[in-house]
Amino acid sequence: MKMVFWFCLFGACYSYFLYPILLMVLPKRSVKTGTSGDYLPYLSFIITAHNEESRISDKIRNTLALDYPKELLEILIASDASTDNTDNIVKGFAAEGVKLVRAEERKGKEYAQLQAIKAAQGDILVFSDVATQIKEDTLKALVNQFNDKQVGALSSEDRFISEDGAIVGEGAYVKYEMWLRKLESRVNGLVGLSGSFFAARKTICQDWDITVPSDFNTALNCARQGYVAVSDPAVVGYYKDVKHGKGEYGRKFRTIVRGISAVVSKPEVLNPFKFGLFAFQVWSHKIMRWAVPWFLLALFIVSLLLMREGWIYQSIFIAQLVFYGLVLTGALVEKLRDRVFVRIPYYFVEVNIAIAHATIAFIFGKRIVTWTPTKR
Repeated sequence: MKMVFWFCLFGACYSYFLYPILLMVLPKRSVKTGTSGDYLPYLSFIITAHNEESRISDKIRNTLALDYPKELLEILIASDASTDNTDNIVKGFAAEGVKLVRAEERKGKEYAQLQAIKAAQGDILVFSDVATQIKEDTLKALVNQFNDKQVGALSSEDRFISEDGAIVGEGAYVKYEMWLRKLESRVNGLVGLSGSFFAARKTICQDWDITVPSDFNTALNCARQGYVAVSDPAVVGYYKDVKHGKGEYGRKFRTIVRGISAVVSKPEVLNPFKFGLFAFQVWSHKIMRWAVPWFLLALFIVSLLLMREGWIYQSIFIAQLVFYGLVLTGALVEKLRDRVFVRIPYYFVEVNIAIAHATIAFIFGKRIVTWTPTKR
């Protein structure tokens, strides 16, 4: 029983605490600088949209305002078989160089992106969702990373902003994720990108598997071709915080189901003899993260059973009671979720409930192909 306790404690802590420590002590990769001076490759900016008539104009205007030579930037709107007025609105920007690439069948986000990839002329492809807002100088910072010959893809960092500008529970969690990405970038690259805003060399996008989330598939293609995927704090995507908790929970659920599906369909990524350190990172960042809710459940039960076996077991059980008590308080009194000591535990547990829910759903056959953007 005690062995089970320590195993569960290790499993619950590994992905969030021990893995980052390992990344901090592992040797850092060397940077291989390529072109010097102002590096301005031809870019294809791909915006994926499905029934976005209320937001597509703002997104296009935001993209047109980016500080990058117009002759070196093409803007493609990949319409995922939109049935509203999205396509007509896009056509209204044709005089400004905006091109519509329509997927006639709704087969999912990756399929729509694939149609745009086939039409793209750029050396580097930039992918963005409609909800993502980008600052004017972002593209120049983005292409600068590709001066490093090892870099095959670049992920943005995410910033979630509430109506009053305050950091919400997700903001604290995302801040941790961005820190973890920074550590991975320094060692061996990322195992997943920000799916709502990232860039990749066109050669990385040639093997575009529409059954796998593009953020993971791009990182995998980098590993296959001897490149790395990195993040950059100067490349930021800004998003409005989701107002409705159910909508955000649904987004987490879909993301996790698709993530599990991706690893199951590409089991070779777990083989360290084939993918080396990349496989170790997939195990650490994804597999062990998805196992956390089950470790937590088992730890709670075993801690209870070991209460009389010593102070350390009593202390950890009491600590769990306090932690989950704060979560229950946040669930019962919504206003208290604004307090950091409630907000972070509440969001952490919500994430792990979504992981457990998605895992069970996947085991019973749940698969997600089509894509509905979260309304923010």
